Amino acid sequence: MAGKYIKYILPVLAVLMFTFAVVHVARTQQARPKAEAPVEPPRSPFGTNVSGAGIVEAQTENISIGSSLAGVVTKVYVKVNQKVTAAGPRFQVVWSGLGPMVFIKLGDPLFELDDRQLRAELKYRQANLDAAMAQLLRLEKMPRPEEKPSSKARVDESAASVAMMDDQARRARELYAQKATPLEELTTKEQSLNVAKAQLARARADYDLLLAGAWEADKAVARAAVEQAEAQLKQTKTDLDRLVVRALVDGEVLQVNVRPGEFAGAPPSQALIVLGNVHQLHVRVDIDEHDIPRFRTNQAAQASLRGDPSQKFPLRFVRDEPYVIPKKSLTGDNTERVDTRVLQVIYAIDNGRTPLYVGQQMDVSIDTTGVATEANGKN
Repeated sequence: MAGKYIKYILPVLAVLMFTFAVVHVARTQQARPKAEAPVEPPRSPFGTNVSGAGIVEAQTENISIGSSLAGVVTKVYVKVNQKVTAAGPRFQVVWSGLGPMVFIKLGDPLFELDDRQLRAELKYRQANLDAAMAQLLRLEKMPRPEEKPSSKARVDESAASVAMMDDQARRARELYAQKATPLEELTTKEQSLNVAKAQLARARADYDLLLAGAWEADKAVARAAVEQAEAQLKQTKTDLDRLVVRALVDGEVLQVNVRPGEFAGAPPSQALIVLGNVHQLHVRVDIDEHDIPRFRTNQAAQASLRGDPSQKFPLRFVRDEPYVIPKKSLTGDNTERVDTRVLQVIYAIDNGRTPLYVGQQMDVSIDTTGVATEANGKN
């Protein structure tokens, strides 16, 4: 009896499976309800417009602070969000062998490099300057008062010797005239007189040279040596002051990428400190090269915040940078091309009470209604 119904089992299963397949396909083909976007895309308030991606930056642009000299960082004076000022110029008076020397220091210190080698060199340069100044002073004070009596005594001694030799030569001539002395002795006495006169002339010349003091050319060489030593000392002091990197503009520390003990190259591989004046924020907008013909300066512009397009910010035109550059700021859109060239336009933004951060991206719309109307009229 069971074998009688076995032949109906497979057709029934086939019908059930077919019915299940039809129901499953019917359910999967049903239209799903449209999902709402978590954030509404930005909408332009203008009739026709040029759109671009903007990046918030400081009024002074983002200044990448580096070091002109290489070395190990010993101190970091600032932190993120700390305000710094140029506060200058400020003068510092340093006393040296030549008197007061004034050095100008610009701005608040940001960080400092190891200065031990330059401080040792500074002492060496100072010693060289002191030696050069001592040599110049010695030449300017010549002759020494103690040398004058000695030199004058040699003159007197030579004069006395001349008088004695002259007397002996006179006596020899008289004796020779009387045939009381040979010619050889007379000649010896006269030659001795000539030698004494030459010695007197040399002693007087030496005395006059002593009274004249140092040769002016020697003084000029000594002055040049002092100036050279002074210049080397100033150079070392300048290099020593350059080890302290200072703020040259008023602004706020946006980023600190250096720590004590790290080596700072010259030029550094990255911005050691990023500084900028955020009292007035700017937005740098990239306008596609295909939209440049429709762009005009001083047109109304508006920016919307990424992630919250409901927040609108009016923009005020500041300037454009007339050099068209390859696009570097990518938004991640699949249709974006990296070989696109863009015109960068700078706008001032009034954020009011809404906090904006440097580096934040914004969607910018620039009004071209008047531009489009003008173009249509020409056509």
